[in-house]
Amino acid sequence: MNLNKVFLIGRLTRDPQTKSLPSGQQVCNFGLATDRFFVDKEGKKQQQTEFHNIVLFGRLAEIASQYLNKGSLVFIEGRIRTRNWQDANGNKRSRTEILAERIQLGPKAAGKVIPPVEEEAKEEIPIVEEEGGIDVKDIPF
Repeated sequence: MNLNKVFLIGRLTRDPQTKSLPSGQQVCNFGLATDRFFVDKEGKKQQQTEFHNIVLFGRLAEIASQYLNKGSLVFIEGRIRTRNWQDANGNKRSRTEILAERIQLGPKAAGKVIPPVEEEAKEEIPIVEEEGGIDVKDIPF
């Protein structure tokens, strides 16, 4: 059994960049930073930041380019892919990316302090999934 699944919550490091493939399908990419906080052996609080390359296709790409910008908080569910190629000078290059299959947008005021809101006044945060997802009937167990 194999599994390639990633869950990330972080902030965009740059505005989404959207392009159209020759097929007409939209593709969007952006950087995402995730932080890890821990206490080291000396008892000092430490922060470790990881940077991820995120790629979205189709409707997810359109939504990301419309609603996200640098500093936005977002939840990404997807899979890891590493691409390999040769550059113009013949050097081998590679890039590890997260192919998003589902996103959940953070609060509209991402990056700013949001005051507490009464429970009934909270806005519902939309969950967006890629079309053509996995059908339960296709699972072999």
